[in-house]
Amino acid sequence: MSTEAEIEPPMPATNAEGKTGLVRRMYDWVLGWSETAYGPQALLGLAFCEAIFFPVPPDVLLMALVLGRRERAWNFAMLCTIGSVAGGIIGYLIGAGLWEAVSGYFFTWVPGFSQAGYDRVRVFYETYSFWAVFAAGFTPIPYKIFTISAGVFEISMPIFMLASVMSRGLRFVLIAGLLWKFGDPIKSFIDRYFNLLAFGGTALLIGGFVLLKYL
Repeated sequence: MSTEAEIEPPMPATNAEGKTGLVRRMYDWVLGWSETAYGPQALLGLAFCEAIFFPVPPDVLLMALVLGRRERAWNFAMLCTIGSVAGGIIGYLIGAGLWEAVSGYFFTWVPGFSQAGYDRVRVFYETYSFWAVFAAGFTPIPYKIFTISAGVFEISMPIFMLASVMSRGLRFVLIAGLLWKFGDPIKSFIDRYFNLLAFGGTALLIGGFVLLKYL
């Protein structure tokens, strides 16, 4: 990975391609940071913003950075976790104090937000507060929906923080660890199967605790 190029990659332009084209351009823009000297800082910022509004997950840049400098895999995973949890806290505070003022913006412009999805999250939180955040943090469910909704629905901040640190940290450490151990050959596996495994693992974990509760 080159560390000499210090020119900021161009921001994606909004055009007639619509939201899908815009997200694709954002994806390419995010990857462009891995070829600059500011990749780690960009990873921290991306993880922070993705927990609030940004549509591209930080895993994209995390994988590119780890493949470029495998000896720093754990540092990158830590940066990603810190940024994501910090962004989650801001998302929580937005939901707790500003939701009435900004809900229209999120429903209109932020991918993943919809009234139907918001209503489903409300039901999920009424039953499982900790597991709702954990599932969103570990699986590809848009984390931003749960961070903001946690504030709106007044989920306990300690529960929110614990679930966020555990789920985000576990996800990013697993990705970084697989790439550190196996390098580029494992990337296609992560791209194709990691989210399915994350869903399955979370379901098994939640199911195990549910069984313990009733046994």
